[in-house]
Amino acid sequence: MPRPLVLLLGDQLSHAMASLRDPPDGTVVALCEVAAEGTYVPHHPQKIALILSAMRHFATELRDRGHRVHYSALDDPDNAQTLVDEAERLAGLYGCDEVRVVRPGEWRLWQAMRGREDAALPWRLMEDERFFTTPEEFAAWAKGRKAPRMEHFYREQRRRTGLLMEEGKPSGGQWNFDHDNRQPLPASREVPDPPHHRRDAVTDEVLALVAEHFGEHFGTLESFHWPVTRRQALVELRHFIEHLLPDFGRYQDAIRDAEPFLFHSRLSPALNLGLLSPREVCEAVEREYLEGRAPLNSVEGFIRQVLGWREYVRGLYWTRMPDYKRRNALRTRRGLPAAFWSGDTDLRCLRRAIEMTRDHAYAHHIQRLMVTGNFALLCDVAPEALCDWYLAVYADACEWVELPNTLGMVLHADGGLMGSKPYCASGKYIDRMSDHCRHCRFDPKQATGADACPFNSLYWAFLERHADTLSGNPRMKLIYASLRRMSDDKRAALREQAEAFLARLDSAPAYGQGMHRAGYEAPRETTP
Repeated sequence: MPRPLVLLLGDQLSHAMASLRDPPDGTVVALCEVAAEGTYVPHHPQKIALILSAMRHFATELRDRGHRVHYSALDDPDNAQTLVDEAERLAGLYGCDEVRVVRPGEWRLWQAMRGREDAALPWRLMEDERFFTTPEEFAAWAKGRKAPRMEHFYREQRRRTGLLMEEGKPSGGQWNFDHDNRQPLPASREVPDPPHHRRDAVTDEVLALVAEHFGEHFGTLESFHWPVTRRQALVELRHFIEHLLPDFGRYQDAIRDAEPFLFHSRLSPALNLGLLSPREVCEAVEREYLEGRAPLNSVEGFIRQVLGWREYVRGLYWTRMPDYKRRNALRTRRGLPAAFWSGDTDLRCLRRAIEMTRDHAYAHHIQRLMVTGNFALLCDVAPEALCDWYLAVYADACEWVELPNTLGMVLHADGGLMGSKPYCASGKYIDRMSDHCRHCRFDPKQATGADACPFNSLYWAFLERHADTLSGNPRMKLIYASLRRMSDDKRAALREQAEAFLARLDSAPAYGQGMHRAGYEAPRETTP
């Protein structure tokens, strides 16, 4: 009879994990807090607190269900402080003959664990069944496709699951209602407050622990508000469905200077940790449409994010790593701007996105894509630098979801594998979709001069700088035609304005202004 040690990782807090199914007598379930997982990038203190508090609450649930649980606290004197070493220490302590673990969320851990499969104490790696698709199923779908686009994958997912399908056809007669989901938020429109969860003694203890061990990391703990149990996660889901979903679609691209959450769900951290399942969330949202309580554009837009995008980026990650992480199609080399750690910038949109990130470990997807991401793209920030920052500062940032979104979607560093064109924009986009510009010292209507919005000159200079790579892209034909129609004097003025701005742009040191090393290395000259 095998006597396994079942290692549950901090993003595997679900009783449905394959490793917990039919455990043999004598099985020990281990959850391990280790310093290495908090410092390989300088994770936001709220992100660390969320994971540790959720782990401690889940350990209690496991014990209540009759499991034999060993919990390694961060400050246990015998803690080996790395996952592999601590799991093997515990296996020896309890006389276990193997370590069982479900596929982790990062390639580095997957490789470390695979390296132990033939060791004296073997590791048995199991597939994560919480997703709609496995990496093998995604690979089979992508095989032979030169450009495995998300939209095609999403339609196949709809057919497979039956979500928003009626007699074999998409509900409403079309697959995608994104054209209805690009409205700016009216100034008079009020936004519901998010739920605030009661902090118990466990969470308070974790917050004190994180403040002691990770207090020098970027981010504050004062406004910690994340769900740390399944019950609290269900409260978040119910709040989204009842108060936010009807307006989620039309305003999902909007930004407001004083509101960090708007009509977004804030469900991704709970989904990634396992407190909610993607299927139950999609089915709950679909039910709102079927019962007439939410419009189809909102419901389809949300389900596309979970069933389509979330599954797609995970499949891309696991089928393209480790080479994917080294891609740098635009050959960019700039370090991360120091403002990303300090928030010290006159660009109101950038400063508010960074302040919201600091205070909440959160910024919604348009702030990430079209503010911090767009700025990094236009400034030629190296993929390694920005990817490490996104992985560190957001509560929902697991590498399987963060890396493709940042490297592929934000920076176009994969050469167009994910997106058919770069998501670059001038200040006009931010002015149209937000109220930032009215609070900013820069004018989005000006491209040159002391008061000009830097996004404008950076945008045109970026296009000019990368014309050899991007001008042949069919989706950028009109943009480059506009650039060619500009007079030489105007192009020179834009170029000089952008170069002057970039010359003044300070890069953060590799260790990030007094914080732990962020895993940043000198940019590599790599292409797809």
